[in-house]
Amino acid sequence: MIDPQLKRGLLDVCVLSLLRRGDSYGYQIIKDLSSCIEISESTLYPILRRLENCGCLTVYSVEHSGRLRKFYRITTEGIRTIDQFLSSWPEIQRVYDLIKECAGNDARRVSE
Repeated sequence: MIDPQLKRGLLDVCVLSLLRRGDSYGYQIIKDLSSCIEISESTLYPILRRLENCGCLTVYSVEHSGRLRKFYRITTEGIRTIDQFLSSWPEIQRVYDLIKECAGNDARRVSE
């Protein structure tokens, strides 16, 4: 299970990445994300509002079965956010490697 703080930082990029594939709506985003990370409606909708407020996505409505459904579309700023995350990956990998190495050393210390 992913630490809640770490998960919170990853969810924005996950949502934006899905929207980079194409416009989508809340329930579909939750369904698409469920294969790699757990997310609920109560978590997703504040993320979508925050991403809209910071200019990473836009919202439009489409009638579906007599009701309006909100669709979300990534913007240039949203794509830039994904690109910034990806460019930081080497640093994230170094941190992961350090944690893994230190955890291995710690296990040896405990067994001594």
